Amino acid sequence: MNIHEYQARELFQKFGVASPKGKAAFTPEEAEQAATSLGASQIVVKAQIHAGGRGKGTFDNGFKGGVHLCKTPAEARHLAEQMLGHALITHQTGPEGKLVSTLLVAEAVDIAKELYFAILFDRTTSAPMVIASTEGGMDIEAVAEHTPEKIIRVSVDPLIGLQPYQTRKIAAALGLRGSLMTQATKLFTALYRTYTETDCTLVEVNPLVVTPDNRLLALDAKFNFDDNALYRQPGVAALRDKSEEDPREVAASEFNLNYIGLDGNIACLVNGAGLAMATMDIIQHAGGKPANFLDVGGGATKEQVTAAFNIILGDKAVKGILVNIFGGIMDCDVIAHGIVDAAKETGLSLPLVVRLEGNNGPAGKKTLAESGLKLQSASTMADAADKIVASVHAA
Repeated sequence: MNIHEYQARELFQKFGVASPKGKAAFTPEEAEQAATSLGASQIVVKAQIHAGGRGKGTFDNGFKGGVHLCKTPAEARHLAEQMLGHALITHQTGPEGKLVSTLLVAEAVDIAKELYFAILFDRTTSAPMVIASTEGGMDIEAVAEHTPEKIIRVSVDPLIGLQPYQTRKIAAALGLRGSLMTQATKLFTALYRTYTETDCTLVEVNPLVVTPDNRLLALDAKFNFDDNALYRQPGVAALRDKSEEDPREVAASEFNLNYIGLDGNIACLVNGAGLAMATMDIIQHAGGKPANFLDVGGGATKEQVTAAFNIILGDKAVKGILVNIFGGIMDCDVIAHGIVDAAKETGLSLPLVVRLEGNNGPAGKKTLAESGLKLQSASTMADAADKIVASVHAA
């Protein structure tokens, strides 16, 4: 799960991470009020969407840029009128852009130096890792490719956490001395506390800035949270903005289905992540393109299967459906009844290929054969992939 920058600022305030003052605004009037309350000589107004490249983006009304500096509350209001309610198109949003419904109105600070600081989960060591660099403001991937020597990596023991000597080591490597090292030690410790206490998988501050008056501030932040831990993080879960997510993925999450939309035209409905990956691969091998990853899990109900079909059919690019079920815990006959109910409820007219094997497989196949549905049965994964690709190409 991701959150907006203004929400990240709120978390920073909660955990004592030094950052410029700012407020969220949902209307031009609120933007003007926020700018007034800040009392700053220079104000930044930033569009809030889950995508990068906002500063260089263009709105659907022709207005350029999703990040602007201004000096007066009246200017902040004018900028809000140009941005709110319009789609911002960046290199990460695609041509349709993303609707801007919220702005961050914040104190703009002068910058003497830009740095990079992040804490992420390192899957190699199964432990948190701090990544820092003197090359703030840049994509860390570009720094890693062109100047890898400028990246600092510090592994953290999850049992004892980020230690003071480690924060000082990182600060020294970033060229922070004197009062800046003291500020850095406090800020890095607060960020690590934020990371652990909110079940993050990533906290990225880019840039971390040094101001001309020697303040160290987290200027922009990106948070990723562990979805599997949200049940114990109600405060974090409440920050979720479903309008920023693929509506199909939102619908799938409401039925505990694992769904990721892709750009193909053959939909997959599979139980088990490994089998789902293999199914996508074999569709590709047979000359087709998968439209999604969809894992209904090991104990799906008829209701979940019906929901899965509705989600699949909500994708207008889908031209055929492959159901590939191996019954272990799963009862194939339950899936078969779900397929029949879903197909009748949705008036399915697309080509449908079903492979059922395993627990209660014969009963499931009998249910499908007696359903009167126009579908094809398959005995193997290769057979299923060949049949659905041929059906889609022939349609």
